[in-house]
Amino acid sequence: MVKRRKPAALSAQGRLDHGPPIAVIDIGSNSIRLVVYEGLTRSPTPLFNEKVLAGLGREVQSKGLMPPDAVAHALEALKRFRALCDTMRVKRLWVLATAACRDAKNGKDFIAKAQRICRSRIDVISGKREAKLTALGVVSGIYRPDGIVGDLGGGSLELVDVHGTRIQRGTTLPLGGLALQDRSGKAIKKAEKIVKSSLVQLPQLRSGKGRVFYAVGGTWRSLARLHMAQTGYPLHVMHGYVIPAREALEFCRLVRRVHPDTLSQIEVVASARRPLLPYAALVLENIIRKANPTDVVFSALGVREGLLYSLLGDGERKKDALIAAAQDLNVLRSRSPQHGEELIGWTDRFMKSSGIDETALERRLRHAACLVADIGWRAHPDYRGEQSLNVIAHAGILGIDHPGRAFLALAVFFRHVGVTHDEELSPRIRELASTRMLDHARVLGAAMRVAYLVSASQPGVLPRAPLKVERHRLVLRLERESAALAGERVVSRLKQLARLIGREPVVVT
Repeated sequence: MVKRRKPAALSAQGRLDHGPPIAVIDIGSNSIRLVVYEGLTRSPTPLFNEKVLAGLGREVQSKGLMPPDAVAHALEALKRFRALCDTMRVKRLWVLATAACRDAKNGKDFIAKAQRICRSRIDVISGKREAKLTALGVVSGIYRPDGIVGDLGGGSLELVDVHGTRIQRGTTLPLGGLALQDRSGKAIKKAEKIVKSSLVQLPQLRSGKGRVFYAVGGTWRSLARLHMAQTGYPLHVMHGYVIPAREALEFCRLVRRVHPDTLSQIEVVASARRPLLPYAALVLENIIRKANPTDVVFSALGVREGLLYSLLGDGERKKDALIAAAQDLNVLRSRSPQHGEELIGWTDRFMKSSGIDETALERRLRHAACLVADIGWRAHPDYRGEQSLNVIAHAGILGIDHPGRAFLALAVFFRHVGVTHDEELSPRIRELASTRMLDHARVLGAAMRVAYLVSASQPGVLPRAPLKVERHRLVLRLERESAALAGERVVSRLKQLARLIGREPVVVT
């Protein structure tokens, strides 16, 4: 007879203990979105995410009012969102409203009704505060950003200069997709004149030359998704997606010239978003012309994440988002989180003695790889490499670009399948990593194969089993109580690593 589990044993074990869930509702000019997060942390993880395209800003520019049908649609969405927050036992809810609510004559009446539904104060943020929160979102999710952040919503465009954690004063312009569509009477030629006259001599764009433009907002993300589909890009992760500025310029010119439904792969864009694509492309095209950036980088983080980041203490804000996310995965999925931490120090000593050139950024990636190296252990042995690669490459981790994702995924892949099984490796993922990154991933993967075989993934072993290059020999020391851990398979894996770095393998017992 099978015994029934006690209710306490049915609580979720795949959750981190960050306290009760928190939530943000973002009432935008085009969409209304609820995101419920696991907790207030440096690397916030969404538990639930839902969007409704209400179109509140559809007629604000021409009529000064939010349309009655859009208002009704929005209020119904907010009723559901409040019920979802109650169902998920959300303890803290922040509600933000942007351009449509602050500009429309019926904005105050709508906010009053919305506050009664949400049972929470709604913060109708100014354009300048919206720009700052967007910039903070980019700071929280992109490692050491340097460039101009642009957030294109349905009603407005916010622009702000960011360098590291330094954020300059931003500006806001009524150039959102719905606003442009409304002001131009759906005439793209007239919209082009409006955009050009609005951006001329704009000081925020003068400092963009040779730097990066960070694109935030749902319609710009739709543009990026379309570009991904048309180019057959191998990694379907929006955050950190890069398009060289010249290529982005040509792509935007194409999108704004033709009817969206005639574009190849247009089915990857929601039908409700398609009419706004030409206006989003028009704005981005003119920004690129004025700012002359090197690349356009798309950020999935914006106002909501910027708000959460602003609520963190100084210590939390200073944490590396990538390492924080990797530590979370380590705690959730590894056999021993302590072992993952010990692996960092173990590979530090090996790399320092090896003579292999490693930059500070590469060391940061290696540390993250050590933390996520064991997250696939529950899978069947034949598929641990492949499953780990897919999970890591597509994980909701921040503070990392796409080549960095490829490095983490490849290093852990090699740790499971060995460094000579290229036929099992997706050539598309490998395309994202440079030859140098691929070589470093092989070396790290081979070193981790030694570490996991010696330690059996248990904590406390690696500090007693150092791996170093000594006098042109790769030496693994298993002395005293660790001597019995030596064996034929350990020697075989040590030989693999030694061949990669051109050293003679030695096990000292």
